[in-house]
Amino acid sequence: MRTLEDYRDIVGKEVIADIHRRARRLYGVHILHINSTCIGGGVAEILNSFIPLMNDIGVDAGWRLFHGNPDFFTITKKFHNALQGEPINFTEMKKKLYIQANETFSSYTHIDHDCVFIHDPQPLPLVKFYKKKQPWVWRCHVDLSHPNRELWRFLEGFILRYDAMIISDEKYRKDIPIEQRVIYPTIDPLSPKNKELAPKVIAKYLKKFNIPNDKPIILQVSRFDKWKDPKGVIEVFELVKEEVDCRLVLCGNMATDDPEGALIYDEVKEKAKKWMEKGDIILITYDNNILVNALQRRSAVVVQKSIREGFGLAVTEALWKEKPVVASNVGGIPLQIKDGESGFLVEPRDTEGFAERILKILKDPELAKGLGKKGKETVRKNFLITRALIDYLDLLCDLLS
Repeated sequence: MRTLEDYRDIVGKEVIADIHRRARRLYGVHILHINSTCIGGGVAEILNSFIPLMNDIGVDAGWRLFHGNPDFFTITKKFHNALQGEPINFTEMKKKLYIQANETFSSYTHIDHDCVFIHDPQPLPLVKFYKKKQPWVWRCHVDLSHPNRELWRFLEGFILRYDAMIISDEKYRKDIPIEQRVIYPTIDPLSPKNKELAPKVIAKYLKKFNIPNDKPIILQVSRFDKWKDPKGVIEVFELVKEEVDCRLVLCGNMATDDPEGALIYDEVKEKAKKWMEKGDIILITYDNNILVNALQRRSAVVVQKSIREGFGLAVTEALWKEKPVVASNVGGIPLQIKDGESGFLVEPRDTEGFAERILKILKDPELAKGLGKKGKETVRKNFLITRALIDYLDLLCDLLS
């Protein structure tokens, strides 16, 4: 189990001392995080590292998983899509099933903590089924720039019961009379996905998963989700392949709360069929963090061609590994990349623009190296887990003072 002390060589002793100093006012405070999955997606990854560190510095932090049936997760996936601007057939039956699942969960989940953090829409209505004795905070990880109005009005009825709402970008701030605080998502530099790997370990994992090492690798790491536009990445690859012999790897897991993942995967597989037969496109669905780490470190270019993106921790991970990144100019990605300095930003539908930047990097190793170094420093300063600890400690002190 990692402790805060393990991060001293990465962030410096001043940051470590500052975190302990802020935590003194919160010794013994009991907080709870609730989300809908422990496997797949950025929220689960954040909590896997964040909860132990909170406990290490003296805050009693717990984590519970919301229980829902397949119908519930089908509905909340539609909610997720609608919050990011997609139309929704918003029926009374969907509302009823959504609320019922939360009421059922509340009947066997006792909450007597000093503060409660609810992550994303799935457990949002829980607050309605408890007699509040403490602050409740809704942490929204998705892009709220243009939510479906009907759905937002419905969810707003629950959000108004909360004491605060955490968003990932100022652009997601809504006209709602509760405190809204921006806290950027972060990565854990010592997790299996981000820790340093020896070259022999990288080679071992690529061999184990049958990934040849004979061509430059273009990589996208993301769930098989239409908002990540994996089919669009294939179109970009086809343009790049006309000039540079390379290989595309699409690496993504199937989050347990995402019922659309298998369908999107099948569509991607069909589109990539001819290239897969040649070995020039590889699809990976293994949930193996060291494999992801090895792929990111071995890749020549990392792509994130999202149409919508709450923040984009896959971008953060690649930047931390000093990899040149070409990514969509959406959501929280521009917070991480300064175009032309620490990576390249492209409009999400600009297939030719993506291909052009990738080719530029593949043909200029010095450019790739320079982008990577600046990207890593950006992450060191702004997007490591120690910074998130500071932000959460400050919020807790404000709510509990």
